[in-house]
Amino acid sequence: MKRIISTPNAPAAIGPYSQAVEVNGTLYISGQLPVNPATGKIEAVTAAEQTVQSLKNIGAILEAAGYSYSDVVKSTVYLADMSFFAEMNAEYKKIYTSDFPARSAYAVKALPMNALVEIETIAAK
Repeated sequence: MKRIISTPNAPAAIGPYSQAVEVNGTLYISGQLPVNPATGKIEAVTAAEQTVQSLKNIGAILEAAGYSYSDVVKSTVYLADMSFFAEMNAEYKKIYTSDFPARSAYAVKALPMNALVEIETIAAK
């Protein structure tokens, strides 16, 4: 059975998709931009700051669904440029400190709202 997850503590979807969907004990979180959910805007400037905000948004969705960062099994990181990898990685490892999830990181041509970072996440119980 499919359960749609939505929380005001993370940015509202900017298109026809859900913040997250849970199916059979697996939570699929849509790519999280570094949008401040209170303002609906990207306020963070650097890739490091944007990573922090994206991870906060992921944390809010995990919590709303009854999961935690320790339940994350896979992250996909999209970067506007691979030169942001070190900044992103420095912040990412502050959240995931052991039993790391699998991860991929890609440079993409552009991200919505001209973001520098977007992170997609899968968690499982």
